[in-house]
Amino acid sequence: MSGVAVRTIERASPAIIESLGAAGVATVHEAQARTGMLAHAIRPVVPGARVAGSAVTVLVAPGDNWMLHVAIELVQPGDVLVVAPTSPCEDGYFGDILAEFMRLRGGVGAVFDTGVRDATTLRETGFPVWARAISAQGTVKETVGSVNVPVVCAGARVNPGDVVVADDDGVVIVPRQRAEAVAASAQARIEKEDAMRARLRAGETTLDILGLREALAAKGLRYVDGPLPWPDDRAILDGAAPR
Repeated sequence: MSGVAVRTIERASPAIIESLGAAGVATVHEAQARTGMLAHAIRPVVPGARVAGSAVTVLVAPGDNWMLHVAIELVQPGDVLVVAPTSPCEDGYFGDILAEFMRLRGGVGAVFDTGVRDATTLRETGFPVWARAISAQGTVKETVGSVNVPVVCAGARVNPGDVVVADDDGVVIVPRQRAEAVAASAQARIEKEDAMRARLRAGETTLDILGLREALAAKGLRYVDGPLPWPDDRAILDGAAPR
């Protein structure tokens, strides 16, 4: 869909968004059956940044950032800009001026399946940005795109108002309608892992805690003492060693 800017979108509750953000990308991804991850090429420009917020989606033409100006005007506090080009492009769509505009509108971060620029300033100011590339290549303002429509960003479908969770592990999208259930599942996973840490500190092993030892035996793993009587490494590689 092109040529439309939707002003009003539904968002998940602030409490649910905060819970998902506290859980982090890896836990959230596992909690929703390993779905929703953006491609690993989308990396943090500001290392150590963590963010969770509601997606304001932007569909842009290659080499054209006009719609970012439209989108940021519609940003509400707690929103995250999610930008997808209609064709692959790594030009620098976003820099320090638009980051300042986002901050003044209450936006908490931005995700780009494109390039961004002014990386040093972004790091100095600490505005959270994830992007496919860093490039000083400028953009024009000629082609109308859309704001707050469904997009595919770095391989993941993103609807307006979906929850964006981003940190050093990447970016994961939680559909707004599933956000409460995923947050509950993420919290259960955190509690399970906390219990596992306590058992590890008490001297148990991951093989026993996770019930993996019996499965390994069923797959044929054997423990032996001392070195095996292999003639040499080449025999092992050639498959000629005795069994």
